Amino acid sequence: MFELRSVTAGYGDAVVLDDVTLSVPPGAVVALLGPNGAGKTTLLRVASGLLRPTSGEVALDGRRLDGGSADGFARSGICHIPEGRGIFRSMTVRDNLLLHAPRGEEARAVAAAVEAFPVLGERLEQLAGTMSGGQQQMLALARAYVSHPTYVFLDEVSLGLAPAVVDQIFEFLRRLAESGTALLLVEQYVVRALRLADYVYILNRGRIAFAGEPGELDESDVFRTYVGADV
Repeated sequence: MFELRSVTAGYGDAVVLDDVTLSVPPGAVVALLGPNGAGKTTLLRVASGLLRPTSGEVALDGRRLDGGSADGFARSGICHIPEGRGIFRSMTVRDNLLLHAPRGEEARAVAAAVEAFPVLGERLEQLAGTMSGGQQQMLALARAYVSHPTYVFLDEVSLGLAPAVVDQIFEFLRRLAESGTALLLVEQYVVRALRLADYVYILNRGRIAFAGEPGELDESDVFRTYVGADV
């Protein structure tokens, strides 16, 4: 079980998350929804070790992680796919994949990425930054296969992509979830995220406004939250 326990965090004197408690059970899909500026990206940064909380705890299977580095989070089985691709644009597609492959499993890692996104197999020697935005996002997502994570945290991975590419992204997420990998998903396509999710949290102004199963939350609640109304 991955947990944020009463986490407060921010930047300088600005508090972005205020006493946030959230859990991601093993193998579950958790949707994290909320209006722009609610603190969703900050929450994922805390959850992946990129930002230390000012108070509270980040724990995995009862063991605290928040005192360690982002590398330590990754070694614990956490993979963070940030908004904005998160690839090395000046490296080839193959080298991007190999960078995240466990030692001795390089060939398997490349094969797994190509199986997930066949177009990458046609681009292995191409510089990653010269691919289309959708292909770059596929490369970023392939890390979730290559590095064998237990938990994957995804920040708006469909943002700005063509509808056909969005369909491929959600099919990848569905297969990833069916493989037993737990997902914490920040996503602009609210209805599609809820269809995939086992649990949902709504973050509003840095605080958890709703926590439960998707069936407990009708669409009107979601959209009232998005326009800033109380849940």
